[in-house]
Amino acid sequence: MVHSAVRRAPLKSRPSPQKEDSGRHAFNLQSFLDSAGLGRTVAKFRAKETIFSQGDAARNVLYIQEGGVKLSVVNEVGKEAVVAILGPGDFLGEGCLAGQPICMATATAIAPTTMLVLEKSEVIRVLHEEHEFSDRFIAFMLARNIRTEEDLIDQLFNSSEKRLARTLLLLGRYGTRDHPQKMLPKVSQEMLAEMVGTTRSRVNFFMNKFRKLGFLEYKNGEIHINNSLLSIVLHE
Repeated sequence: MVHSAVRRAPLKSRPSPQKEDSGRHAFNLQSFLDSAGLGRTVAKFRAKETIFSQGDAARNVLYIQEGGVKLSVVNEVGKEAVVAILGPGDFLGEGCLAGQPICMATATAIAPTTMLVLEKSEVIRVLHEEHEFSDRFIAFMLARNIRTEEDLIDQLFNSSEKRLARTLLLLGRYGTRDHPQKMLPKVSQEMLAEMVGTTRSRVNFFMNKFRKLGFLEYKNGEIHINNSLLSIVLHE
């Protein structure tokens, strides 16, 4: 009886294997996205610096921690079009996950930008193993798909004035779960014209009109957007 009691004692003091496993595999999504680690590095880019170019090999997924990125494409005759402006919390380069061999657009920093560069194999691993990450990534991709459809409808059916107003609101992240930005990232009228699909002179005309109507203000070289600009988008 004594021998049996002594033999059982170590088992009572030993930590549960399940508890050890759960502690070892604890996953903090924000910590993962905010820091470097196995299969991921933090990279910094200056304003106007190219992050990757159209035609480069597609190897990584990138997550924007701070700053902003312009995605643009160039056709065979050299005409450039801006297809998206991305900000903190957005992903890019996700085409490599679907077997896309090359980058279909050029990514350029529009301000000093800090990004988390995730190796393709590491993204696939966390997508399979960490539900919190996969939920976040899928939600972003669905929102991006909806945005693409809305952009197409916008180009087909709306006037250049309404397209410009919508673009400004999107740059200010109006309607997102986080707090919308009142000050827009620094974008030129040429870039806005490329995004809207019109000329710089038309953009200049409508920007002056919006300013006179009180929909936006210029402060220290930056554009301050008022939510009242939404009335242009909703107006039939």
